[in-house]
Amino acid sequence: MYKLLAQKVNALYSKKVPATGVGFFRLLFGLVTLQEVFFLLYFNHLIFDPIPFMDVEFPMIPFFLWLWALVAFCLAIGYRCQAASVANYIFWLLFVNFTPMQRDFDGGFDLFMIGANFFLIFMPMEQAFSVDSLRKKLLRPFTHYSQYPAPEVSALTYYLPVAICLGFLYFDSAIHKMFAEHWRNGLGAWLPSSIPYYMSALDLSWLLNIEILQKIIGYTIIVFQFTFLLFFHRRQFRWLYFLVGISLHLGITLSFNIYPFGMGMLIFYALVMPFAWYRNIGTFLRVKQPLLTVFYDQQCPLCNRTVLTLNHFDVLHGVDFKPAQVFAIDYPALAELGEKQLLTDLYAVDGDGRVYAGVDTYSQILISMRYTAMIGWTMKLPLLYQLICGRYRAIADSRTRLACDVSCLPASAENLPPSWYERIFEAEHALPARSRVHKISKVLLVLILFQFNSSFHYGLLYRLHVDTRQSPITSMLADMSNAVLMMSHTFLGITPHALYLHDHFEGYDRLLAISYLNANGEEQWLPFVDRQGRLLAPNWGRVHSMWANIAVTPNIDELRLKKFIMKVTAFWGIKTDLDLDSTQFIVKMKRIRAPFVWEKDLRNSNLAGEWQAIGTAQWAGKDIKINLPKDIDIL
Repeated sequence: MYKLLAQKVNALYSKKVPATGVGFFRLLFGLVTLQEVFFLLYFNHLIFDPIPFMDVEFPMIPFFLWLWALVAFCLAIGYRCQAASVANYIFWLLFVNFTPMQRDFDGGFDLFMIGANFFLIFMPMEQAFSVDSLRKKLLRPFTHYSQYPAPEVSALTYYLPVAICLGFLYFDSAIHKMFAEHWRNGLGAWLPSSIPYYMSALDLSWLLNIEILQKIIGYTIIVFQFTFLLFFHRRQFRWLYFLVGISLHLGITLSFNIYPFGMGMLIFYALVMPFAWYRNIGTFLRVKQPLLTVFYDQQCPLCNRTVLTLNHFDVLHGVDFKPAQVFAIDYPALAELGEKQLLTDLYAVDGDGRVYAGVDTYSQILISMRYTAMIGWTMKLPLLYQLICGRYRAIADSRTRLACDVSCLPASAENLPPSWYERIFEAEHALPARSRVHKISKVLLVLILFQFNSSFHYGLLYRLHVDTRQSPITSMLADMSNAVLMMSHTFLGITPHALYLHDHFEGYDRLLAISYLNANGEEQWLPFVDRQGRLLAPNWGRVHSMWANIAVTPNIDELRLKKFIMKVTAFWGIKTDLDLDSTQFIVKMKRIRAPFVWEKDLRNSNLAGEWQAIGTAQWAGKDIKINLPKDIDIL
């Protein structure tokens, strides 16, 4: 087995592919992390305060969240990628494992993001769509951008994270699905889409009422997850698994209110998309001929850095930059300009022969880059145009020129510390190829064993009700397995993926909501669960998990339910400017159905049920009195 594994690793290690997908993955990963940090900032008091707004146990949480947001932003734009990826990984570890997020507000994708971030640290993330790649070029300002080859990376940096983070997850999840009756009936997507707590605001009843289509979707998910690891890397199947995977996770994002999970999975398909598709999309989007040719002073360090910067962001190749001393003579439109005048300003010529100078050139550059056209047009507005012209003139007239060529390269540009990717994958920084392949193969084998431990322990032994404590030896092995799982769970995100199975929905036959009486004695609903039973935005993601997966379950724990009633009434009561002490909150319940066989119009039936008041909650200072039935399960 190890020999076959090493051969596959060696083949992928030696294959060079475009770096576009890795850069795009880093960008998306940073943006998904950033939106989640903003979510945590908004719900800071609900998630981290023992009593929202009234008992603030962690006053420094917002500071660290803003710091995390800065790190995620740096990761998204690719600024100091190595440090940003490590810092982001540490933030995920700390917040998931050492705050209430771990127990009460599981986002459903936290461990997945930890595992993905672990691999991101070792990926060549600065090669595409990054500020770091520009910073490297600016260290060589007299090297024209055309002299840099298209960045390429080892294909292993695409396949390895996908195999571990997606392939293993899918296979483990498929094992658990085989023990769930509604999944075996092909209704894995239909059932949660028909439960009000889990559905999004989109009305998909027309889709849910087509039984055969729902079963096709359900069985497709199972086949897809079982076979992904075996076939996604094959060239003839890669496009198919990309399209099916994108469709399934886009469906999760749109139809469920767990959009962070859907988006977290979707970003991995930046690594699954066929390499040729990146090339074809790039060819389609880029202009066939530059819309504008810009002439700059090649002996001006500021001009050279400006050109490198503008070209870096000209992803559609709408502008061509050429040294004026060499190429201006080939353009008749510039014939009337002497060399001294030509080097005084930044001149440009468009496809129709029109000449631009100074600020007009910069404006036209932004317009020709297309996606920045709005900025270019804005620069031409009265007053703003005169202000920019004055500032430009002051800089242009004070710039220095050098009689210089590539020999001006700073010594520091040759001595940049190699990234971890370069240390592992690039020959000039790493061990001999054979040794590197074997080290990677051994690490991969350990990761496979970690995943096997999780899937075997919880996907088979637990599901088959095997008593692992029947003898001292099996008990010891079970403890060892749990210890290994704890480590891999914490640092690599390897965990059982038993999501939305029969043991979650069996007996899930009621919903709870909270309303209140206003000053006029009229009943109003908190902006939390609406009259239909749906969790309203922005109470999605991890707040949804708190209420729908922990507070309200088939077997309700009264202590936990009261804890979350306290949190929700305090948070949304204060958010909506209610006087808590004079407001009576009403706990309401309605019946729903969660069958494991298909029923027409179940979604609308569950939304249309009648509510009944089953309890009250009343605040008095920092204390709350909650009255609920002694046995809520029999209602």
